Amino acid sequence: MTRSINRSIARRLAMMFALVALSVFTLVGSGLFLVMRSQLDHHLRESLDDRMEIAKIIVYHSVTLDKWRMAREKLTDMSPRDGATMYSVSSDDPSFHYGAPVQGRVTGSWPGGYTRVEPAAGGPAMLTRTLVVPPSGVRPAVQLQVSASCQPNVRTMRAFGAALTALSTLGSLAVLLLSYSVTRIGLAPLRRLTKDASEVSPNNRSQRLNTASLPHELDDLAHSFNGALERLDGAYGRLESFNADVAHELRTPVTILIGQTEVALTRNRSVEDLRHTLQSNLEEFERMRGIINDMLFLARADQGERATGLVEVSLAAEVARTLEFLEIPFDEAQVRAVSRGDAFAPVNRSLFGRACTNLLMNAIQHCAPGDTVTVTISRHEDQVRIAVANPGQAIDPSRLDHLFDRFYRAEESRTNSRENHGLGLAIVKAIAEMHRGKVSVESANGVNMFAFSVDAPRVDVQAAQEVPAVPTIQAVREPVMTVERSSVVSGHGVTPEPAPAGR
Repeated sequence: MTRSINRSIARRLAMMFALVALSVFTLVGSGLFLVMRSQLDHHLRESLDDRMEIAKIIVYHSVTLDKWRMAREKLTDMSPRDGATMYSVSSDDPSFHYGAPVQGRVTGSWPGGYTRVEPAAGGPAMLTRTLVVPPSGVRPAVQLQVSASCQPNVRTMRAFGAALTALSTLGSLAVLLLSYSVTRIGLAPLRRLTKDASEVSPNNRSQRLNTASLPHELDDLAHSFNGALERLDGAYGRLESFNADVAHELRTPVTILIGQTEVALTRNRSVEDLRHTLQSNLEEFERMRGIINDMLFLARADQGERATGLVEVSLAAEVARTLEFLEIPFDEAQVRAVSRGDAFAPVNRSLFGRACTNLLMNAIQHCAPGDTVTVTISRHEDQVRIAVANPGQAIDPSRLDHLFDRFYRAEESRTNSRENHGLGLAIVKAIAEMHRGKVSVESANGVNMFAFSVDAPRVDVQAAQEVPAVPTIQAVREPVMTVERSSVVSGHGVTPEPAPAGR
């Protein structure tokens, strides 16, 4: 692809260096030009002073007419034929006259009687100096004027200016070419990084930028890019795992549906047999619907959807409602539930109940019979935190930061895949973010705690005191039946059916 000049870093830098060089050369050249002109003018005035002193001595000693004639001859001998220097003497006595003073437009004057004159008859500008010679003998007082042509200085300055212009142009061109070459050499590591980056593809996700011997300015960029590739590789890997899990989860019910339907069609069935088959098919359809609903919900959350229909409620009351909804799972697992604390916050009750359900079902799956699940509600500044803690095997610290990641499974096998397809905790995180909150997980001292928070700006203290207090809720379930449970933590990723809309 053809690149325009403003898209090439090397060319842009070379142009900028050339412009900087041209600016510097222009400033230096202008300074030299002014200094040169000042020195030439100074030398011209000194030369004019020397000629003036000689002419003054000649005129001063012309005390008689004979000596004046001799003085005129000397002044004529001192005047070059090219008119570069001219002398004039004028007085009230016509006998004491010589030449004609320079007349014209005055373009400049300096202390000491120096005047720059543009002759009325044309020709080069003249620098003149005029003084009065006092009378002596028969000679009256006379006015002596010495003029020197400025043309040599003008020619010198023109040649000097042309030389400066040419040298500045050539110097800027040299800087342009050299800086372009140097810049291309300096950008060689960037071209190498570009080549390495172009080799990254879905089929070569392990490719990383080579950060060896990189300049300091590019080292941070390369490491940041490699970090982004690591994150993308991890997300891509989790997505692949999720796709495999979803394919497995959807294939199982589809296979069951096809098998049961084929068996039902092999021969005539009674109404009761068909009803049983339809009931089994309905369960598989419900399972498929749950997976699809979770995926659609997370897709909406990805688009930045916020929770609507917020109602200021007692979170302890909502937790108690969820515990009541989960009475049967608690009874079957022979697990006890305790709720502590309370706070008021604006939440979408359906979404809040779903997040609590996911965390509680997650805790039930990793509890042993007789264990206690503790729900703690606490306020932290403008956030209310709901934490669900349960005894359990310690979780690998390297996995803690990923448990709420979408598509993440702590173990690669599909153990307990009928109840867990790796989206439960991701849904909790999405619901927390929809309420402007966040999630956290801790595993220490034999207790695993999963928590999420919701945004709850503080209300007026007097108004809060007028709200009747809600007593601490404690739900205790007596064992009903014993279920065999695996002692291995399997991802903490449970997605139960969503709570009823009225909760």
